[in-house]
Amino acid sequence: MKKIRQPLETAVVSLAAWLLPLLPRRIVLLLAQGVGALAYLLDGRGRQTAHENLRVAFAGNHISPEQVRLIALGSYQTFARTFIDLFWSARLTKENFHQFVHIRLEDSSDEELARQRGGIWVTPHFGNFELVSYVWGFRGFPFVVVAQDFKNPSLTEIFKRLRAGSGHTIISQRGAMLRLMKTLSNHGHAGLLTDLNIKPGKMAAALRCFGLLTCSTTLHTSLSQRLNVPVISGTCTPLPDGGYLVRINRAFEPSSFTSPAAMAQAVWDVFEERIRETPEAWLWMYKHWRYLPTPEADKSYPDYAQYWKEFDKLVP
Repeated sequence: MKKIRQPLETAVVSLAAWLLPLLPRRIVLLLAQGVGALAYLLDGRGRQTAHENLRVAFAGNHISPEQVRLIALGSYQTFARTFIDLFWSARLTKENFHQFVHIRLEDSSDEELARQRGGIWVTPHFGNFELVSYVWGFRGFPFVVVAQDFKNPSLTEIFKRLRAGSGHTIISQRGAMLRLMKTLSNHGHAGLLTDLNIKPGKMAAALRCFGLLTCSTTLHTSLSQRLNVPVISGTCTPLPDGGYLVRINRAFEPSSFTSPAAMAQAVWDVFEERIRETPEAWLWMYKHWRYLPTPEADKSYPDYAQYWKEFDKLVP
């Protein structure tokens, strides 16, 4: 079965990589809306998770069932648009990307700071998290990006090629820490996604997320404090006309925080503000609150959350 499936997967993805950049922007947007709506209807488990997440995240906002449905649907459509645009962005160049991407820097001096000292550029699974990284390659910031390998090696190579189109280097998770440290020690740049759950451990912290505790990575802030490299956070919000608004926040200096956990919380707080402004742009179908902080049942957490003793140890 594997001998049949993998070549078929490769053929379909290769066709998408060739065809999607040829399509007009209007068709790409309609395709993303349709694919996202279909995924929302068919993915019962993910849809239920999204509804649960929205219930607990906006518990104090009296959010209606219809609002929950529309935000969850929008989340699927945003993710579909991000995935399709990963292929479509092959038509972007250093000269034309400004037609589709509008950039707002909170402090224009932060780019010069990053050129001098290197930078850890972070974003959540919000809006087009692929494109915000891609664009910064055109602006003269080649990232080392850690990406998960596919079981099909041919797919891994295709997606590496797509993500590296603006000058980035895509590496697998195996041996990533040493590669990141070497890059940052030489005043280079790393791009990381920082909003997914990880297992409790040395590079984890219990962060406050929409009023609830979640087990998040501190890889970005641990590297920052160890190597004295600023963390620069940004988001890429989809616009109705098919474009995007990239917002780069102020640089977070490692010397301003007492611990990687405190620094990670400050970075997350900016992300949460952006998510509250445009909730349909976040990945709500992901289980963001996997662990309960106490053994007792707590209805303020999603139904899927379970108690884990190791997470309890991280809770202040």
